[in-house]
Amino acid sequence: MRTIGKALGAVLMLAGLSLPAVAQDRLVIAGRDAGFAPALAKMVELYQAKNPSVKIERLELGGGPLYERLAVGAREKTAATDVAMLDDIWAPEFMARGWLTDLGTVGGLPGEFVKSAMDVSRHDGKLYAAPFVGNIAMFAYRKDLLAKHGFERPKTWSDVVKAAQVIQDKEQGVSGLVFRGIKGNPIVTSFLPVLWAHGGDVVSADGKAVLDTPAAEKALTQFLSFKALAPKGVETYNATELRDAIQQGRAAIAVEMWSSWAGTLDGSASKVAGQVEVVASPGEVKGPAPMLGAWLLAIPADSPNKARAADFIRFVTSPENQKLIALETGNPPTLTALFNDKDLVAKYRWYPAQLEALNVAQARPRISQWARVETILGDYLQLALIGQLQPKQALTEANAQIARALSR
Repeated sequence: MRTIGKALGAVLMLAGLSLPAVAQDRLVIAGRDAGFAPALAKMVELYQAKNPSVKIERLELGGGPLYERLAVGAREKTAATDVAMLDDIWAPEFMARGWLTDLGTVGGLPGEFVKSAMDVSRHDGKLYAAPFVGNIAMFAYRKDLLAKHGFERPKTWSDVVKAAQVIQDKEQGVSGLVFRGIKGNPIVTSFLPVLWAHGGDVVSADGKAVLDTPAAEKALTQFLSFKALAPKGVETYNATELRDAIQQGRAAIAVEMWSSWAGTLDGSASKVAGQVEVVASPGEVKGPAPMLGAWLLAIPADSPNKARAADFIRFVTSPENQKLIALETGNPPTLTALFNDKDLVAKYRWYPAQLEALNVAQARPRISQWARVETILGDYLQLALIGQLQPKQALTEANAQIARALSR
């Protein structure tokens, strides 16, 4: 056998191919860069200290390159990754194609996780991923300015418009609200909680395009009315511009506020420290529907080190390490109890409200074509925002293109 193995190896080497992966006590972890990287880096450091014999390689990649590496690796069965960090919008494709390991076959996952994050980690009743980062699009408002002008926390998007209009009219140099208007994911993310609150949707539960509805038209008409209450040039605004507008007191309301942005609201760079409330999004004809943006950890189906990968994931999602990650890196946890942990609430005062938002969170459509659908929707939303299309026309044309994308 050894002779045959050597002969096969020689053939593969001459052909310029790699030898098949062999299971060993090692881990290759592929995760996001930027604000997510410190959390995984800290966990690798601690896990390595407890398991010095394990050889660990951690990769930091941007969102696009990470998706490409994981998808190509799964398709080609390269066995190159043991722990994969997944955006929840990628999960339906990876799960449906059989690219992930059923965690039930490698010891399962203990702990009480936020339900909305667990829901996007399952497929056909099986658990294929562990909720790792409890991201959600929140809503933020200046409690001092709203109180000054006789408003309470807005319960509906119509309440938001009324309060924003009064504040903009009476507070010099302060825009009523701010949102992300740049095309693609940012404007889609700003729009979806408004759409869902009106009872509309992009794709139905059975996978059909459903944007050409009266509910969606009302939602888009209201969303476009935000522009008159926002800073000039809002159609080019992304996260940095939105965060700065709130922190510097140039806007009274933020249509969306992610945890990583909220962390600096009370810092020394903020001119409104302690004055910004961060809560779940308002409703309209339906209750609040804030957008879930969870990140997950999973084990590729072709990983040669599944048992070790599962052990690492359980280590990372344990209560003590989820708390440590939140305290040291700001990445929000996914274990329910931690959102009311006294140490975490002392540092992140909006955590109880964040749990409230997570409990009513809505995930983006669970379809493998979401990336293409989001691009189409983002393009048409911005065409409407800059006045090149009326709301109904934008939705009708977007719906037709989305229907074609879903049929492929």
